[in-house]
Amino acid sequence: MTALPTRKTEAWRYADLRAVEALWPPPPARLISVREGGAHEEVVRVRDGGIHDFRVELAANSTLRLVILVQSAGYARVAVEAHLHEGAHLDLGGILLGDGDATQEIVTDVRHDKPGASSNQRVRLVLDERATGTYLGRIAVARDAQKSDAEQSARALVLKRTATANLKPELEIFADDVKCAHGCTVGELDKAARFYLQSRGLSRAEADALLTRAFVADALTGLEDSAAREALEAETVAWLEQRS
Repeated sequence: MTALPTRKTEAWRYADLRAVEALWPPPPARLISVREGGAHEEVVRVRDGGIHDFRVELAANSTLRLVILVQSAGYARVAVEAHLHEGAHLDLGGILLGDGDATQEIVTDVRHDKPGASSNQRVRLVLDERATGTYLGRIAVARDAQKSDAEQSARALVLKRTATANLKPELEIFADDVKCAHGCTVGELDKAARFYLQSRGLSRAEADALLTRAFVADALTGLEDSAAREALEAETVAWLEQRS
């Protein structure tokens, strides 16, 4: 894309276009490619803002486990376009932590191009103060991509009602023998769960941090590297402690 996007472009509907203009044009998309029968695990961290595009190519019977962590004071956008060939599997976890006046986005476009591929996406947004967080997730299943299996889960946790969450899942299915599901929710911390934890001796801040940590940890379940998972959990905890 060379022309500056507008709100008429669905994938940029909720973007901070003034910030986008200052960052335009974005750098070329980074390619993540997994060869046939191979497996790869990767963590992408975005802390300094900017526009980050990724193109994923999964050959037949390959696997990619990808986790994206977005935590930036300035405008940040991560977009992933993934192409899955026969028997490939994509596990994508996304965490977006927003506070202050930050505007942050995760955009995914997962394309099941060939039969028998599977994908699982779990994206969790935690928003505080006046932050705006957006997740736009599209799953496209081609006409000959029979036996595709795709799941997408997007949830946003709003710590203050001054924050804004935008979640928009989308399915585009042309094959007839598939299993696809998606869902999204926006809410606050569970008051009953908080009360229970406080009744067990935790302060409100400790209870809220524990509940939020559990909420975010769901996005990391696809990682097999325990050290990487623990590091991401620690970064999340550090961010939560700053809110206390």
